[in-house]
Amino acid sequence: MDLSSIEIFLAVASERSVTRAAKALGRVPSNVTTRTQQLEDYLGVLLFSRDGKKMTLTKEGETFLIYANRLAALALEARQAVRPLRPSGTLRLGTMESTAASRLPAALSQFNQMWPDISLQLTLGASRDLARDVLLDVLDCALIAWPPKAMLDEDAGLDAELEQLEAEPVFVEDLLLVLPSGHPSIRSAADLRVRSIAALEPGCTYRRIAEGWARKSSALQTTELGSYHAILASVATGNAAGVMPKSVLDLMHWPMPSPTHQLATVDTVLIYRKNDRPSAFNAFHEVLGTAKGRGPRLMMT
Repeated sequence: MDLSSIEIFLAVASERSVTRAAKALGRVPSNVTTRTQQLEDYLGVLLFSRDGKKMTLTKEGETFLIYANRLAALALEARQAVRPLRPSGTLRLGTMESTAASRLPAALSQFNQMWPDISLQLTLGASRDLARDVLLDVLDCALIAWPPKAMLDEDAGLDAELEQLEAEPVFVEDLLLVLPSGHPSIRSAADLRVRSIAALEPGCTYRRIAEGWARKSSALQTTELGSYHAILASVATGNAAGVMPKSVLDLMHWPMPSPTHQLATVDTVLIYRKNDRPSAFNAFHEVLGTAKGRGPRLMMT
């Protein structure tokens, strides 16, 4: 078992797909499959349950994930400890509110501990606004929800903007429609028994995906709210269905039993300007890599 095997395991655990993990690592899928099987042979257990192309962690895989994260973080710390130059300056990082809440706390804490000379300026915003700020050099980098191809085909301006940026997949989110308590299961927007969908601002990729899905029901309107707590409160009234990633819903400990409907699987990507990687960005990029594969509640190691 070596560090590259750990890296491959964490990527497959994060992406839940050999194909997506291979793309994120810059490897061919057959190599990822072989290395994963070799790791399982070495440990003597199955780490993944394979359902077609979907890879989910077994009980043993969940246990090993804890140690894999520790090993990856320790390897990163060791590399940084022997480097003679320490990056400094300011890193202007943009992120969606959902990512800041569910994915970044431990990574940002580790970054601060390892690189105290870097001043981190955090900006929250909608994906489209963050992408434009990176293009305009208002931000050095940002974590955004990558729009699906259908959305890019409809919005040539957005497609042209994103083409100017580098984009690396970091997390995968299950985008949910949270239904009022007691609402029957649904298959399409026509099955909804609410007046509107509750979502964040117009530049939010999650909102635009939900609105595209809801077009088959002309009666549905969009209720714009300022936070995910407000969205859930709107769902509790019984008049709206809320749009949010599963990782955020899992964090909120919502006391009411609320059925959900999965709208899409959406990549969270790190975007930055091509050929523009200051030392502060490189330090954050490396720390963020150790966070891939961790669940919504990141734990410091």
